[in-house]
Amino acid sequence: MLNPWRLRLLSLLDTLGTVRAVAEAANLSASSVSQQLAVLETETRTQLLERTGRRVRLTPAGLMLARRARAILDHIDTVEAELRSLGEEPAGLVRVGAFQSAIHTLAVPAVTKLARTHPHVDVELLELEPHESIPALRVGDADLIITTPDSVELPLGPDVDVVPLATDPIVLVVPPDKAGRGPADLAAYAGEPWAFDIPQSYMANLVTRLCRQAGFEPRVVCRFSNYLMTLEHVEAGLSVALLPALAVDPRYRVATRELAPAVTRTITAVVRRGSRPRAAVDLVLETMRRLPMPAGTQGAWVSPSQGGVGADHRTTS
Repeated sequence: MLNPWRLRLLSLLDTLGTVRAVAEAANLSASSVSQQLAVLETETRTQLLERTGRRVRLTPAGLMLARRARAILDHIDTVEAELRSLGEEPAGLVRVGAFQSAIHTLAVPAVTKLARTHPHVDVELLELEPHESIPALRVGDADLIITTPDSVELPLGPDVDVVPLATDPIVLVVPPDKAGRGPADLAAYAGEPWAFDIPQSYMANLVTRLCRQAGFEPRVVCRFSNYLMTLEHVEAGLSVALLPALAVDPRYRVATRELAPAVTRTITAVVRRGSRPRAAVDLVLETMRRLPMPAGTQGAWVSPSQGGVGADHRTTS
């Protein structure tokens, strides 16, 4: 009989690539991981691993089992959730990974509402950049992620379902005394000091690319992983920035202008493809999609009737 815990370790090895990385993710020693995988080979009577120098890699049989393991584990989770909620309202833990502005505008308001309407649904929030969220979803560290497929680094595949949520413009954020009218020509701000996200983040890469397309290399004077710190820096007149409209908190005295030509990002929810969605995951997503758009943004949530985890309008990637 296949052991779910050992199947999870095999799935992690397929995703993370090394026994050491699996050990860190599972909070085990490397020798314990190797021992458990050896037991799995004995249980299946199949060679799942082969050594190449000091490393191990999955055999064709190991790859097949690892990639089926995710669906097996999802099915077990679904059955357990159904047993717990049989004849009752949705219940259980839902782990949601999201980028920073989605946590403020989507995840926290949804969790606040669910605490009142569905107290048996627990939501664990994880702040994850787009390049981090898909691996977390695939290995089971997240059940639902809010991300953007616009990132060229985002590795979508046939094992996930994508649900469109909104479009959100990228806006120029400047101190109030530098506010202008109409869409902004980015080249006009080539001489300004710039506030940036941390290196290799989605927004840092996007803003670098947009500035270079406008013909200049931005003079970066600060890097913050927190949008509120960026807004405070801009409000003080120390820099300008490009931010998603959802990230612009109205409590800060800053001016925003869309770009010419306009730049937008797509906001999507992504779930693992499985036999059927868990009721609690579906509930969390639908709660997010019914939230009103924050004031000052120009994105537009997709209507709940236009698709969802339990609907037939998913985008397969």
